[in-house]
Amino acid sequence: MFDNPSNVTADSKQQLIQLVNDELGNLKRRISEIKSQITTQQTMVDREEQRNTDIAAGLVAMRQNIDTTPREDIRDRYDSAMEARQRLATMRGQLERFQAGLELMNGQLTLLQTIAGRISGVDISADDLDSESGAKAAVVSIKRIVEAQEQERQRLARQMHDGPAQSLTNFILQADICSREFDRDPERASDELSNLKDSAKSTLSKVRDFIFDLRPMMLDDLGLLPTLKRYTSRFKDRSDLEIEFEVVGEERRLEDYRQILIFRGIQELIVHGRDYASASNVRVRMDITGDPIKVLVEDDGRGFDVLVMEAGDESKMTARMRDLITMRDKFELVRGTVVVQSSEDGTQVRLELPAG
Repeated sequence: MFDNPSNVTADSKQQLIQLVNDELGNLKRRISEIKSQITTQQTMVDREEQRNTDIAAGLVAMRQNIDTTPREDIRDRYDSAMEARQRLATMRGQLERFQAGLELMNGQLTLLQTIAGRISGVDISADDLDSESGAKAAVVSIKRIVEAQEQERQRLARQMHDGPAQSLTNFILQADICSREFDRDPERASDELSNLKDSAKSTLSKVRDFIFDLRPMMLDDLGLLPTLKRYTSRFKDRSDLEIEFEVVGEERRLEDYRQILIFRGIQELIVHGRDYASASNVRVRMDITGDPIKVLVEDDGRGFDVLVMEAGDESKMTARMRDLITMRDKFELVRGTVVVQSSEDGTQVRLELPAG
């Protein structure tokens, strides 16, 4: 008459394992495809870089004979140089988007592999999957992670559009002005070239900031603490937010995914303080003396009702609450914890992650 509870549990668990494995297969295929795209795009970028180098050499030679070079030739060569630089910038942007997509997919792959391992018996017992409730909870966790990564892609797209892409558009317009002024007013063309140089420096700085936020390479080279110190310092310089960063203990290398989780957690909470809480001050305190690694991030901005977040009512959830729940899901997948306290005086978030 009634199903055996153990059979229901086994069936639910098997369905969840199949779901995760199917998603892993799809993800691996997408990773293979994007790797192929990166290889092709890198070849195109390399060729265009060589072409730009050749054009630059031609411009140097032309400048050495500027007095004897016809004005029409000067304009044509500068037009060619501008077009080549525009193509190179576009190709590099596409390559960076592919690389960013690959990084996000690799992060998703790591998370799904961790979920698969835990479901298979490492961390989830039959009691955890009692009836179908445990399976549904795990599916919700996967859904939140995927949604969070899609939101991250959208955020990066907006940042690229509002930052480097907009700057490059202005850069191209200035180059066009320079080209038109060569014949009519050489002196003004010279001034515009000077402005163009300043714009190029500004755009390069924005692109570097964008790349650092996307994936700071020094995280791999120098480790977590130097990267966090630089990130908090740069964030403070680029915003009205006062950030205090304090570390207890000596630097030690952690596994890559642990460093990334901690860095991304702190990064996200600082952005929360600025964007959601309108805070004036954020304090980050990190204790790496023992195991687990402990992090406390406090802001003095606008708080929220933690009980609403814990209740999980989607109709009442804010973007900040969803972000925090997703962060907690990620930390719990590797036996970490995220504890949130919030009031009118501000918000405290405690992160803990095993060191090994």
